[in-house]
Amino acid sequence: MDRALRYVNRILLAVAGVLLLALGLAVLAGGFDLARRMGFDFPVGWPWARPEDVLLSAADRTRWRTESWWWPAVLGGLALLVILLLWWLLVQLRRRRLGEVLVKTGDGEGALLRGRALSKVLEAEAESLPGVGKAAVRLAGRRTEPRAALELLLEPHAEPGPVVGRVAGEALENARTSASLEELPAEVRLRAVRHRPERVL
Repeated sequence: MDRALRYVNRILLAVAGVLLLALGLAVLAGGFDLARRMGFDFPVGWPWARPEDVLLSAADRTRWRTESWWWPAVLGGLALLVILLLWWLLVQLRRRRLGEVLVKTGDGEGALLRGRALSKVLEAEAESLPGVGKAAVRLAGRRTEPRAALELLLEPHAEPGPVVGRVAGEALENARTSASLEELPAEVRLRAVRHRPERVL
């Protein structure tokens, strides 16, 4: 799913870039009167053939203003466009999960390991360590150089230092060696369990 979204995102960015580039070049060509200077003609009906040309004439701009549906249609279309652009922006800013990790097999080739599978194994091994109540793992980076972000929920009375040491020395080290990675940088965030205060009689 992440790969499909990545491809769709790249295609949309490429299409938007090409359209904006073509629009900008057309405006520049008309504004600098390149057709007359360089001796070529624009296609029939081209909106920016001369510097004095405009995209919308006064008649075009005011044609539908007296119709009751005009302003709701304009405002609705602009609102939809803003919503779509905001959604696209949020998709860009969202932290992406790493879909695959390249595992070296030792024969000059490699195998692809699903990033979610490695994350689940790392979560399970971290949760099996003393002092860790729950673990959440997210892999990012490139498939040849993954990075791990761990969020650990500490059990009551667990000491953060030894917990982080065990996670780094056991869970992360086992994941690194099993995936044949030279290194596996990790960021560990700790959260403590909050208990409600109890009344002591």
